Amino acid sequence: MKNFLKQHGLWVLFAAAVLSVSLAVMSVLSANASPLVNLTGVLVSPFRAGYTAVATWFNDLQNYYKDTTDLQAENAALRQQIAKMEETIRQAEADVEENKKFRELMNLTKQRRDLTDFEAAMVTEHAVSNWTSSLTLNKGTSLGIEAGDCVIDECGNLVGVISQAGTNWSTVLTLVDTDTSLGAQVFRTKDLGVAQGDFSMMRKNRLRLDYLPADSALLAGDIVVTSGLSGHYPSGLVIGSVEEVRLDDSGAASYAILDPAADFDALTEVFVIKSFEIVT
Repeated sequence: MKNFLKQHGLWVLFAAAVLSVSLAVMSVLSANASPLVNLTGVLVSPFRAGYTAVATWFNDLQNYYKDTTDLQAENAALRQQIAKMEETIRQAEADVEENKKFRELMNLTKQRRDLTDFEAAMVTEHAVSNWTSSLTLNKGTSLGIEAGDCVIDECGNLVGVISQAGTNWSTVLTLVDTDTSLGAQVFRTKDLGVAQGDFSMMRKNRLRLDYLPADSALLAGDIVVTSGLSGHYPSGLVIGSVEEVRLDDSGAASYAILDPAADFDALTEVFVIKSFEIVT
């Protein structure tokens, strides 16, 4: 030991002096912390910064997820609200249209005292083929609807005749169906005939007016109504208008092509005449 101090004492003193100066300098530079604490802080600082960055990123991610989730929930709620509003608008429009139809029907009943009992029904199906033209309704015998009842639209235009009726349904053969045949009268001339469906015209929504008088002088646009002579159907229901007059195959008689007043394709609601008074 003595030999070591003799040989290296000067260097030991020099190292101690350097260490003392260094500690003194560090003490001056670190006014609020001891040199050891300051050194520890210097070494830990990068890790602390990394932790803070990761924590900040994680918090931002959580906030982004929360904001996104809130926005999705808000959008879903807004979509539901819009859907409800649209449904309300559609229902309001349907109610307005229904009220309009009933107002027109009320006006018809005021004008036609002989039409005493109606039943409103929704059209659930349209069926048109080469062999038939029919409508299916959502009302039937449970409400007094029977085969043979006339069906009209809200304006009083004849749609057709009930051919079958079940408990909660019924089938209407429209005017252009080949099995439809009823007495008709030209409003202007009072000429009588028979309005009936025709295979060649059914797809075009047209029907014939046959058995016209030889001296008949029909014009395009003449209104044709039900005659009511048989007592099976009310009189004065509008069937349609004359589109043109033609000679039959024999050339000895004429018939008229009628354009129905009711728009079968657009019908969503009709009215079944369950009873009426015969007007003489």
